[in-house]
Amino acid sequence: MLNAINGLHHVTSMAKDANVNNAFFTRVLGLRRVKKTVNFDAPDVYHLYYGDETGAPGTVMTYFPFPDIAAGQPGTGEVGTTLFAVPRGSLEFWQRHLADAGVEGLKAEQVFGEERLHFAGPDGDMFALVETEGDERAPWTGAGIDADHAIRGFHGATMRLADPAATAELLGFMGYEATDTGDGVTRFHVANGGNGADIIELEAMPNIAPARLGAGSVHHIAFSVDNRERQLEVRKALADTGYQVTPVIDRDYFWAIYFRTPGGVLFEVATNEPGFDRDEDTANLGEVLKLPIQHQHLRAELEAHLEPIRD
Repeated sequence: MLNAINGLHHVTSMAKDANVNNAFFTRVLGLRRVKKTVNFDAPDVYHLYYGDETGAPGTVMTYFPFPDIAAGQPGTGEVGTTLFAVPRGSLEFWQRHLADAGVEGLKAEQVFGEERLHFAGPDGDMFALVETEGDERAPWTGAGIDADHAIRGFHGATMRLADPAATAELLGFMGYEATDTGDGVTRFHVANGGNGADIIELEAMPNIAPARLGAGSVHHIAFSVDNRERQLEVRKALADTGYQVTPVIDRDYFWAIYFRTPGGVLFEVATNEPGFDRDEDTANLGEVLKLPIQHQHLRAELEAHLEPIRD
């Protein structure tokens, strides 16, 4: 069993409109945009990152906004719901706040003894705020949501799978332990956690069609390791177990490896180093367009093509 995984690092999804996406996460959810860059493989498309003050691992939601993308089709083989942690007693505030902002899909429920408020993002993305206790992560309050209510970062994520068995085995290999089960959902907690984003839930949906990737879909989910040395340990262990793992890829703000899980979800393992302040000081994160070195020569073309983000 691996002991290098700390919990979630980030979650990356697809969107249709960059400005709608930016407004929702910064003004409605109150997160900070910590990086404005481009998709490494499609540099004519933004890659936007939202999180806490520094973009700490376990807080960062990222998006590829493709203007011409079709809506995603929910189904199995994907992350269904991304879970954000908020302080205990804050859901009444969030119910009013999200309703006032016109957010759809509001639904309160209790899951595994935790109070949750489900809601939909602008592209039909599925989220839930989860009341937690003892989360000492400092929230971003620059958007006007006070510290008594503000999002701390991820709590975890729920995956919809036709057959969860093989993915459950994989999570066990990655250091997760099954802690509860009910209504077709099994909850896992990472034994080596520490960044607060330590929950994965597997939902068995054997009679549901596979998902179709599009706007509102999670593209991949990333798990955190401390550094490149631990990442190489994970990569070797996964490869030795039979997984087809990519080489290490430099993503400027972290190093990444990717592999497809038995249930169809794309997993990434990302390092906590070097972080989002490697090319901007903390006070000014996410303000200017940052380009990977291989796309620097396209700056004039990209700045003319990309719709300006309205802050």
